[in-house]
Amino acid sequence: MQPAIVLASTSRFRREIVERLGLNLICAAPVCDETPLANEQAADTARRLARTKAESLGASHPHALIIGGDQVALLDNRQLGKPRDFDDAVAMLQSTAGRTLEFHTAIALYNPQSGRVQEYTDLTRVTMRKLGEAAIRNYLGREPDALYCAGAAMSEGLGGALIARIESTDPNALIGVPLFALTDMLMNEGVEIL
Repeated sequence: MQPAIVLASTSRFRREIVERLGLNLICAAPVCDETPLANEQAADTARRLARTKAESLGASHPHALIIGGDQVALLDNRQLGKPRDFDDAVAMLQSTAGRTLEFHTAIALYNPQSGRVQEYTDLTRVTMRKLGEAAIRNYLGREPDALYCAGAAMSEGLGGALIARIESTDPNALIGVPLFALTDMLMNEGVEIL
């Protein structure tokens, strides 16, 4: 019998990616302060938050495998989190127009019974199109979920029009889950994917 799989996230995008594996999935909100630590590198922030989110649900799901994830966008060595509001999203997208960002997407799989945590961080480089303020405002008006994304950019849906180029080893990572690595992690825990 396979263990329950819990996704420590309320993101429908992460849920949809993990559901591609055909698993019975439980989604639960993690308990986690997402503030980066002083002098913390972007990859380290993403990895720490993914692990913290997964571990935060261990007591409430002691017999499950718990998936935590996080993503940090980086531009000029400055972490771009989720925008505070619409105007902040406009400013973020203006600052990234025509530039290349790094998206550090981390995944952690926690087994509360064994205490084992598997972690992986993907690096995706995204070159944004040069867009003016009117196009950016139009995008955000038509894609309100972008306000909940690191860097205010969503590659799925209309967000693909913001992007000129993507360099990645896993196209799912930019949406929020490095699915190839997660598959390996689940199989390491004895979960039958195929």
